[in-house]
Amino acid sequence: MKTEQHAPRSSNEKEIPVVSTSADEQKATHRTITPAKLPANSRAAAAQRLNDIPPEPVRGVYYEATHHREHPQGWHFKRHLKRKNLRLSNMRYLQTDQKGTRWGIMPIALSTLAALVVLASVLVAYTALNGATQQRYGQDVTTLQDILPKDNVKLYDSKGTLIYQAIDQGLQTTVPLSKISKHLQNAEIAIEDQNFWNNPGYDITGIVRAALSDLTTKQVVSGASTITQQLIKNAIVGDQVTATRKLQEIILAPDVTRHYTKEQILEMYLNTIYYGEQAYGANAAAFTYFNLHDTATQTAAQQLDIAQAAMLAGIPSSPIARDPYLHPKAAQARVEEVLKQMYLQGYITAAERAKAIDEVKQPNFLKRGTIKNTAAPHFVHYALNELAQELHVKVKDLSRSGLIVSTTLDQQLQNQVLKIAQNHIAKMAKVHNMSNAAVVIIDHRNGAIRTLQGNIDPNNPNDGAFDVASQGFRQPGSAFKPFIYATAFDHGISPGTPVLDGPLTIQMCCGLPSYTPQNYDQSFHGLITYRYALQNSFNIPAVKLLMQTGIDPAMKTATDMGITKYEGTPNYTLVLGSLSVHLLDMTAAFGTFATGGIRIPPHAIDTVKDTTGKTIFHFQPIGQRVLSKQAAFMITDVLSDNTSRTFEFGKCSVLYLYSTTQQQCYAGKPGPIRPAAVKTGTSNDFRDNWTVGYTTNYVVGVWAGNNDNEAMKDVTGVDGAAPIWHDSILLAEKGNPIAPFPPPPSGIVKKTVSYPGLTTTDWYKATK
Repeated sequence: MKTEQHAPRSSNEKEIPVVSTSADEQKATHRTITPAKLPANSRAAAAQRLNDIPPEPVRGVYYEATHHREHPQGWHFKRHLKRKNLRLSNMRYLQTDQKGTRWGIMPIALSTLAALVVLASVLVAYTALNGATQQRYGQDVTTLQDILPKDNVKLYDSKGTLIYQAIDQGLQTTVPLSKISKHLQNAEIAIEDQNFWNNPGYDITGIVRAALSDLTTKQVVSGASTITQQLIKNAIVGDQVTATRKLQEIILAPDVTRHYTKEQILEMYLNTIYYGEQAYGANAAAFTYFNLHDTATQTAAQQLDIAQAAMLAGIPSSPIARDPYLHPKAAQARVEEVLKQMYLQGYITAAERAKAIDEVKQPNFLKRGTIKNTAAPHFVHYALNELAQELHVKVKDLSRSGLIVSTTLDQQLQNQVLKIAQNHIAKMAKVHNMSNAAVVIIDHRNGAIRTLQGNIDPNNPNDGAFDVASQGFRQPGSAFKPFIYATAFDHGISPGTPVLDGPLTIQMCCGLPSYTPQNYDQSFHGLITYRYALQNSFNIPAVKLLMQTGIDPAMKTATDMGITKYEGTPNYTLVLGSLSVHLLDMTAAFGTFATGGIRIPPHAIDTVKDTTGKTIFHFQPIGQRVLSKQAAFMITDVLSDNTSRTFEFGKCSVLYLYSTTQQQCYAGKPGPIRPAAVKTGTSNDFRDNWTVGYTTNYVVGVWAGNNDNEAMKDVTGVDGAAPIWHDSILLAEKGNPIAPFPPPPSGIVKKTVSYPGLTTTDWYKATK
């Protein structure tokens, strides 16, 4: 069998089996077909190369081939960029190093120099501020206790009862630290200055915190003031919101801490800090918010409990915004914060904190205290003016003077006298058109005013504030006559000297009409003694006596004895009371008769002290003789002669100080009689009614009438003011032993003298 030789096949050649349909062809062997050679870049060649891609391997079979790339995609590109950036950075560093040699040192040097200049400027400024502050306020530090805001002035009556305290510039009552509740001390420290006992007067941590807050807001919003700094602000540097003021506080704080103990600083702070509602200091705040009062054993501030103390401690940082009356919610939140700090700092327990919070929420927790200066408004007004005069200041300057004033007022007596006057006026109002009265009671032995009631309705909004006793000018009527009689007696005329009570006409000069005085009863009484004329208030004898003494000498006697002010022109009518005078002056002047001619000015102020107890002023009664003791005795003897005045007033008038009823007196049972010298007076048209008189202890003056000076109806001297005088002077003398007036002095004798038509027995000045 011949073997057919085939030419070698190239790699591109493939055996292609040929399928034959005929039997002959099936027996034929396979033929080798060689693909046509195509251009390498042709599409056909590319299509033929697709058959060169190996088939996809069967999963699970291992092939010696790399499954993962050695570097992630893009690695080479990133490496290229890094190398490029590294080259650029190296170039920049090289350039910087090259420039630094010439330009780098200069900015650093300039910056350092600028910082040093700023630091030096700050140091210089601080040094200058420190020096200026020490120079300006250094003395104030050493006298801090003296320059603190003073207490409001307080007036007490003669028995130590508070009758007035000034409220126009706030309330303040200084008390020792031991008299301030420990709870309030702890509360203030806990919320205001928790390091108070250890810091040098300022708190660095608080200052930094406040500085950051201020810088953040670009304004002063946080103070970080310690208790010491607050004290300095309130007492020394002022409360302007500036950085300079804050620095001054910090500068002075260590000095204050060196000069005073912490206890002294806390005491000064708690006595002067403002608690709102015009309350300065703990004691005033305890009264204002809780109506606590000083007692014999405790001050108001000493009675504060934990809840009350926490409420007060939360107010000073913002007195208006945290006022519990105005903003209760804000005040409540602040109380809880104070209690929280007290608990955290160990001042109270959790139980005490919870109890205090519950107490604050009670509806009756706050009890507003109210100042009532209505006890003796007319006396207080007079006393304040007298105090200002004695201390040579203005009345308005007394409000926060820190003075504690003891006055001469007997408040209990004044209240009782007021009731007497009110009851009598009520009886006289409808029938006699009398609506008001004023009463003055003076201890003539030392000039102390025990009662000064200028109006029976002092709280009346229309005219109750007007003080008739010390401010009103009223005509005294016949009550003025004793001054003319005293002048005559001092010049040698005796009460027993006779005078003709008959028609009298005085020719006036300078074209003025003649003057013809008339007696009250429109009658003439013939030849009588001056004693009888004075006791029965006859006018014609008094005018005749004035013609003998002269107007000027008589007025000098009146002014020397105490008539310091008057309205009108002195003339022959002054003996009838035509000049208008003050009831207080009239009462004091009659007191000069009681003292034997020695005038002791009336006064309302007894002792003045400061809050430390130091006496600032004490009244020393210094008498001045203005009338001879002989003339004074004669007036007393005449005015106390009840027999001589029986013609006009009756045997048992209210001018007679019997101890039983008037009916019993007329029945011959007057009881013990208290000697009293007294004179009545009624002005023209019944506009004013007076009674002024004295015993061995007191002189009492009473005016009755109307505030608008309207005429009364048919009021005699014994009906208007006299009943008030009678009851008032007996009330003042209640409990005092009955004592006669002093015996006649030397230089006076009692003798019987016969005159044509009249023989009298009376007192006469002894002739040498």
